Amino acid sequence: MNTIVKRPLITEKTLTLAATGWYTFMVTEQAEKADIAKVIAKFYSVTVTDVRTVHMHGKMRRVGRMQKYAKKADWKKAIVHLKKGDKIDAFEVTEQAAMQEKSPAPAAK
Repeated sequence: MNTIVKRPLITEKTLTLAATGWYTFMVTEQAEKADIAKVIAKFYSVTVTDVRTVHMHGKMRRVGRMQKYAKKADWKKAIVHLKKGDKIDAFEVTEQAAMQEKSPAPAAK
């Protein structure tokens, strides 16, 4: 992609948003809405109609053998709305993958 857009965010919540036309990406802290729209439109060959951004705070985590606290870095999230009919394949879940997630694991003998 570009250095502006780092990666798509794929979670259960973002997949349900993707079904309504809103796609979520992790972007650099300095990224502006117009730049985000241009990069996504060019890379995925789609038409971006709206961009919303959120500054996310880094969480405190326990790390190491002594379980000391360390702060994860702050980051920025961009939520992009596409023209009706446009899709981004990275967010599409196939029927087969959805069925595998719902089916229980086989019992051990």
